[in-house]
Formats: sequence, structure tokens, C-alpha cells
Amino acid sequence: MLDILIIGSGGAGLSSALLAKESGASVLVVGKSYPTASQTSMAQGGMNASLGNVTPDSIQAHIDDTIKSAHQLCNKKMIQQMCEDAPKSIVWLEKLGVPFDRTPESKVAQRQLGGASSKRACYAQDYTGLKILHTLYDTCLKEGVEMQEELFLLNLITEEETVLGAIFLDIISGEVKEIRAKATIIATGGYGALYKNFTTNSEGATGDGIASVLRAGGCLSDMEFVQFHPTALKGSATLISESARGEGGYLVNSKEERFVDELLPRDVVARAIAEQISRGEEVFLDVRHLGEAKLLKLMPQEVHLCKLHENIDPVHELIPIKPVAHYSMGGIDVNEKLEVTGLKNCYAVGECSNAKVHGANRLGGNSLLEIVSLGRLAGKNAVGCVSQRTDTTNATTTKQLKADQEYIEGLFEEYPWEQNFYTLQNALGEKFYKHAGIVRDNTELNNLLNELRVIKADLDNMGIGDKSRENNTNLVEFLQFQNLLEVGEVVLDAALVRDESRGAHFKSAFPTEDNKQYKAHSLYWIEDNVLQNRLVKVVN
Repeated sequence: MLDILIIGSGGAGLSSALLAKESGASVLVVGKSYPTASQTSMAQGGMNASLGNVTPDSIQAHIDDTIKSAHQLCNKKMIQQMCEDAPKSIVWLEKLGVPFDRTPESKVAQRQLGGASSKRACYAQDYTGLKILHTLYDTCLKEGVEMQEELFLLNLITEEETVLGAIFLDIISGEVKEIRAKATIIATGGYGALYKNFTTNSEGATGDGIASVLRAGGCLSDMEFVQFHPTALKGSATLISESARGEGGYLVNSKEERFVDELLPRDVVARAIAEQISRGEEVFLDVRHLGEAKLLKLMPQEVHLCKLHENIDPVHELIPIKPVAHYSMGGIDVNEKLEVTGLKNCYAVGECSNAKVHGANRLGGNSLLEIVSLGRLAGKNAVGCVSQRTDTTNATTTKQLKADQEYIEGLFEEYPWEQNFYTLQNALGEKFYKHAGIVRDNTELNNLLNELRVIKADLDNMGIGDKSRENNTNLVEFLQFQNLLEVGEVVLDAALVRDESRGAHFKSAFPTEDNKQYKAHSLYWIEDNVLQNRLVKVVN
């Protein structure tokens, strides 16, 4: 039997794979797309580490900034561990060959991102995530890490709350198959596609791993916390990196007036922009004063994206922007070993996981740190789990495989589908942005939740029009839509329950933090086919 199955081939999954492979475990990385297409490639600004190469800094300052940004909804021990490991993670990446920008003294260059007390983000122009991802992928190939692409996760295989592997749809062939393993690491990314057409995330950020854990009996937590990035291009929702503000860019309204400190935490800046827009103002990012030479040296991607998507030249023109959904703070609930709550031999890491290091609002620059630092930790702990297990085979795996095969086969039957799920998904994306977005209201949240539940109940009247077995994107998109409905229900319910404003979760009727009642993580699971929840107080 395979030692470790890693589901997800982005930065978190590849970091886990390299550590596990180095430890001698047999490893298989599975992804529904190719590794270089993962969301990691979209992280532009930098990766936090207290190196002090440009301005004075300390690990304690990094810890303090992270806790402050999290609005106390965090595990301070996990934050300390991650921040202390950050310099080691940079050294590890350097040894692998990540081409970080350099200071005149040949040290790793660092820039300041929102919410940080110093210049702490290590960067490679504005392609930081892309260059880290490509380096990790190249290293995995060099080290002989086995990978399989275009496998879509259907369900986890479980027996007595123990994960024995997973069931996948082979997108190329249309075959449904199982892969068993002694330990499973889920690194499938977030759920930004809930906000379809209003997110910086790719179409594939559909919470597949999160939904599979919920169905398998595991727990989710803090799903109401979705970060909105302040600066996406107005027309296309394409990300314009925080590095643009970190390097000195201004935010201005139609009158070219600055209205907010650009380096405040993302939740504060996003709400300030939303308020300007609600008043009828347009909002722009102004980087003209930085000069062409600096822009092309430090932010060549931003310049290209502005020309490509907005037909403007940021060297000479204002950049029209709006805040859009960017990052999922909540996800699969895990303990300090990154083990999934409610499931054995299963770990989760990266944006799909809630290790309590981001809390109510992720500090800019900490996402790349999390996938590398905690990704390696997940690999290490999974190896330890494998050493305690023996190879076993159980009929339960066959039952799960058969159930998924029958379901997929049923979708190919010639039924007269009454609903077009694409139309529903586009409408839901806009409604999530308006009613479960930057500013929230209980009546609007409740109406949207009821609407979503009606759609879920009507899934039997939906299906696929494309009946081809091979490379059927229509089938994959329908399966993703179902996962989004499951994840979206938890997001909305959790947002309704939390009657306060904390970080990225802001309610106009409850504009302040309520530490007495809501300094707590929202925990969700399914029991007797019914979604359950409770609040778990933060203890540190």
C-alpha cells in the first residue's frame, strides 16, 4: 500500500511531498489540474520572514502582527511555531533555487505589506508565488516524487472514522477509481469560486477537499471568514498585488483624494474602498509617481496585467480597482499536528485547512509562509503516522468505490434536465459578493441561505448535457458546483451565527467585536445527515 497520498499539487502539497519523500516514504501527489496551474502561482507580493535585511525586525514582531491581524481568533502556539520557522523556510527555498530579489549587499530583499510593522516580505519581483511553485515542482521532479494529474477528488474512503485513501474521477478517461494509502494529506485550496466573477481565485477554487471532509465525518471551522483583497482590476477582478501599495502606491477616489492609509490590514482597506464606492465614487490605485523604471523592475506583472485587462498604462494612468474575494481563512479544522478533527490518518494543510494561524483576517505575506512551513510539518507528521500503521484491506473501500461509480454513471443517463446549473452558479456568485461579502446583513444572509438550500434540494433536476466519457469538463464543473453548494451553506450559516464584526466578517448591525460571546471558533460537522454547529472558545 502507498504510504502517503497527497491530494492537491500546489505549494502546500508539493512542500509536504518533498519532506515525506526525503524521509523515505512512498508518496503520490494527485491534482485535478497541473501543479503549475495551482492558486499558489497567483500569490504575487511576497512571503513573510523576520530576516531584518532591509529594516529592523524580530520574530516577536512578526508574531505580534499576525495575532493582531487575526483579531485574537487564533492559536498563538501555532503562530509562534510558524513565525519562528519562517527564516528556516526561506533558507530551505533558497537552497532549492528560488530566485528571490536581492539587496545591494546580496541579502534577500524584503518589502512591507499591509498590517506589517516592518519590511518583512521576501519577494521575487511580483511573481513570488509563481517562482516558489515552479521551484518546488522542479525539485519534486528531480527527487522522483510520483504525480498524477487530472484526477478529481470525489470522496474520501473511511472506516470507523479512519481515512484509507480516496475515490477519484479520472478526467481524461472518465473512469472512477480508488487510491488507498496509510496516510492522506489534503491540500486542495480554498473556496473563493463561491464568489464567481468577483474573486481573484481560479475557477477551480471550489472547496473540493473541504466538502469531502464534511461528507466523510470531519469538521470545518471559521468558514465565515473570507478575505477581500482591496485591489483587483475593476473590469476583470484580476489581482493587483499588495506590493504596489507596499512600494508606495496610493489609493485615491474620483477626486484623486487619498482616503485611507494604504498599509492598514486588508479588511480595513477593503471596507474603506467599499464605502467610497457606495457613495458613488470610483476608486483607483495610483502608482504613477513611482516611475517607469521602478515599476518595470519590481512590478512587471502588474504593468502587463493593467495593459492586458484594462487597456491602461499604469506608468501614466490611474488603475481602476475594486475589492473582491481573495482568500479563505476558514476551512478543514485541524489540531496542532494538522490532523483533521473527527478523522484519523488524515491531515490538511494550506488554504483548505484552518490551523488557526490567520484567524479573522490573514496578514499579507503569511499565505506563502503557511504553505511552505506547515506544508513541511504536514509531511513530517504524516510520515510519523505511516510508521505506526500496517497494510490493511477492507471491503468498505469497495462500497465507497461502487457508490461513486453508480452516481457518476447515473449522470450519463438521458434525463430532461430542468435547471441549468451554470446560470445558477453565476447568479450565486454575484449574490455572495453582494450579501455575504465585505459588509453583511442578517436578513440578506438568511434569504441567500434559504435560496441556496432550495437549489441543493433541486439538484436531482440538474445534470450534464455533455455525455462524452473522456475529458468531460461539463461533468467536472457540475461536481464542483455541488461542492460549492455544500461549502456555501456552511459559510452562510456561520456568518448568520456570528453577530459581531471581527476582521473580514463585518455586520452593519453589529459593528464591534464581542469577545464575551464570539471570541470563539465556529465548528461545523454533519451528524445523522444534518449540519451541526457549535462555538468553541479560544483558550490562549
